[in-house]
Amino acid sequence: MLVATAGERVTVELALLPNFESFPSFEEKAPTFAENSAGKALYYSRHCAEMVFADDSGLVVPALGGAPGVQSARYAGPGATNAHRIEKLLREMRETIGSDRAGYFVCAIALAKQGRVLAVVTDRVEGEILESPRGTAGFGYDPVFYFPALRKTFAELSAEAKNQYSHRGKAFRRLLSHLSTML
Repeated sequence: MLVATAGERVTVELALLPNFESFPSFEEKAPTFAENSAGKALYYSRHCAEMVFADDSGLVVPALGGAPGVQSARYAGPGATNAHRIEKLLREMRETIGSDRAGYFVCAIALAKQGRVLAVVTDRVEGEILESPRGTAGFGYDPVFYFPALRKTFAELSAEAKNQYSHRGKAFRRLLSHLSTML
């Protein structure tokens, strides 16, 4: 639900899609984050009258040819844990030094309504891949993703700081800005 009055901030009420658990899951097989997010948003938007947004995000390491990339969640195979994915990433980067340890998180968010894409926004955050994990917050690759601006890994940041600087937080703010121009 979107609520806005001229000159005021857009208020968005988020809710899970009713009966979400009963829908077959969307298989992410597109080559880009934007295509995966748009595919999910389109797929689920056909099941309700409201706007639906979906995201796809992941870690990109240029020295690894862009891996893990859109395969970030599946990087270490089916059923792998975050620890397994991090272990594989660090193993593949063990000979990598200096600027070749650069990486970035990407988030693409698509907005759709009843089978029609209304917007796709993306954002990213630059960082470096550490040689070993640090911190206990966050999830995924956060313990090895060092954010130089704050001199911490994403797993060492508070939830508020991560929301302010992360790829997902930046993309969501971009989506909200876009929504305000639609009203």
